[in-house]
Amino acid sequence: MESVTLYRAPTTVADADAIADWLDVRVDAEVSVRDRFLSLHGNSDLAEPFAEARVLSPYDRETGNTMLGIVRYEERALESPERAGGVIYDGLAVQRALHERIPESERSLDHLHVPLLDRVVGTWGDHDGRWHKRVHVLGQPAVVSVPGLYEAPAKPEQYYKEQQKHALLSGGAPPREVLENEVEGEFLVEDDPRTTDALKGYVLQAYHYLDTGEAFCDEETCRLHNPHRQPGVVAAQLREPEFCPEHAEQYRP
Repeated sequence: MESVTLYRAPTTVADADAIADWLDVRVDAEVSVRDRFLSLHGNSDLAEPFAEARVLSPYDRETGNTMLGIVRYEERALESPERAGGVIYDGLAVQRALHERIPESERSLDHLHVPLLDRVVGTWGDHDGRWHKRVHVLGQPAVVSVPGLYEAPAKPEQYYKEQQKHALLSGGAPPREVLENEVEGEFLVEDDPRTTDALKGYVLQAYHYLDTGEAFCDEETCRLHNPHRQPGVVAAQLREPEFCPEHAEQYRP
């Protein structure tokens, strides 16, 4: 690997420059930061691929709604990203669309591109026939979803019990802040001040995968671990030690 380029997500609290600084002293590659990928390389013709990548139902493998109103919505979301939200996209389809927009001279696997996105992405699970939200989709480019950090790993079980209880009593879901105050346990929430620190490990996972061909680490306290629950994210990304002994040798600053 010769170089890594991160792309900012200005509508989120994720600090791409801080992530790049952290990565730069741990990997043998030149690390740089650019502005939002969808602003640099996106234009109106990207709206239709996003519309085609929309997940229509949690249990329907088919995606896409290219009706004029939906495409217009995606055009507005590209121009004003703060207006986007509430949609899950097929992460592999988004990855393909973004790959086509990387300058041809930079598509080599020696140059990893990591767009931080303000969109929620998912992948289809053949094992259970449903879509699963993801924090990232590895490959070229490596798509890292900032809202996915909050939404993809499951929160403590009590969070969902309280959510259901409020729904039964009031007929609707309570404000997010209410549940966060009532549920004990460690989990990240929207605009969490720990977002940048947590994403460092996910960006390193993207580098590690493309550089070595290896996926994730089995050690639960290693930054290269990919837990499915929020307490595991906190343990892997926000607690000492940063790495298991093997990966500490590889990525010690």
